[in-house]
Amino acid sequence: MSTTTTEANTAIGSFTAEVFAAHLATQAGTPAWWLDRKRAAYEKFAALPLPGRTDEGWRFSNIKGIDLGGYVLPPAAGSTSQIPALEFPTVAALTFANNRLASRVPISAELAAQGVVITTISAALKQHEELLKAHFMTQPQRLGSEKFASLHTAFVSDGAFVYIPRGVEIALPILVTHAVAGDDAAVFPHTLVIAEQNSKATVVDFFTALSETRCLAAGANDLYAGHGSQLTYVAAQGWSRHTLSFQLNSTIVRRDARMQSLNIHLGGRKARHESLSQLQAPGGFSEMLALTVADGTQEFDQRTLQMHQAPNTKSNLLYKNALLGSARTIFSGLIAVDPDAQKTDAYQSNRNLMLSDDAEANSLPGLEIQANDVRCTHGATTSRIDPEQQFYLQARGITPAIAHELLIAAFFEEVLGRLENQEVHAALSKLIQAKLEA
Repeated sequence: MSTTTTEANTAIGSFTAEVFAAHLATQAGTPAWWLDRKRAAYEKFAALPLPGRTDEGWRFSNIKGIDLGGYVLPPAAGSTSQIPALEFPTVAALTFANNRLASRVPISAELAAQGVVITTISAALKQHEELLKAHFMTQPQRLGSEKFASLHTAFVSDGAFVYIPRGVEIALPILVTHAVAGDDAAVFPHTLVIAEQNSKATVVDFFTALSETRCLAAGANDLYAGHGSQLTYVAAQGWSRHTLSFQLNSTIVRRDARMQSLNIHLGGRKARHESLSQLQAPGGFSEMLALTVADGTQEFDQRTLQMHQAPNTKSNLLYKNALLGSARTIFSGLIAVDPDAQKTDAYQSNRNLMLSDDAEANSLPGLEIQANDVRCTHGATTSRIDPEQQFYLQARGITPAIAHELLIAAFFEEVLGRLENQEVHAALSKLIQAKLEA
């Protein structure tokens, strides 16, 4: 076998043309454009190589940890009663297991009468085709994971579809749970949220595993904040420690809209997260937040792009990482300001709390400014727990281990405290605490 053929087989891994053909057969009855997009995506996936050492978009990343071999498209999960849950009051909930809808809590008749839609992508293909076609994976990937975005588009079969009509405000969060079960299972979670003009909603994605098995998760979401809308999106990633994870976020912010996104990174052997926020009209505001607890030999690779494409827009990014053991984190963020995006106000900060001498944190903040009337700042800090703070707590009878947890919780509170919903705040704090105590 030639070297070129070997490299191609490695890049494709388990996702051969035969596997794709079998997947496509399960999509019978879906619109022609959906199938065409899948075919085009598979061709692109098969043609693109795996990331290489010289790829700038993968700088500092351990590319040897990327292996697409040995994964399978899993059957339906046997029992879904053991799926972990985030506990807080919700207006509706969808639970997916192994790429299939497992359970749902529907919206009230009152919200349905107002035009709110919380359903599956498979249902939206039949009932809301034009909306899905206009928003599903329509934004180009700009941060290095074109191959994995193509893999996702080729094999995604279902996910969450959320539509908030003009002027509708939903007080309680919408919860979407994506679970994986079985050895070597490959899942492709997707959440699409469309918040129309002057609407308001909170959507929470929770990614979880039913066992500590080897898995692949290639997920994505599309978030659209229409004129004057207020959209909060929270994602809590709790895959197994043997999971290879790729998560691709794409956000569009329109005139006077406010978009807040918070990503919690806890699980995975190697987890790559890319977040693109496009401010497309004056008055748009995007707040990009993330918290990571990395321990053992975990690697979390975070890439962000704040794109200011119109004047008088604002973005604020704060990513915080706590590192234990011999874990590694990579943060690479770019603020890009278009020539016409005058009066841009953009901020970017990555802060790392080192809790081990063997841990490694890499930070690459950057600016690309083509306008001359802007205020853009960025920075990165790496520090350790203040020994005086630890001594203060221990002097009051608190054990070193608990003092450690309290100080990490305080480090994270600057981010969690920005959430409006206190029940979601408490649930996320509990999730983080469980990781620290594991």
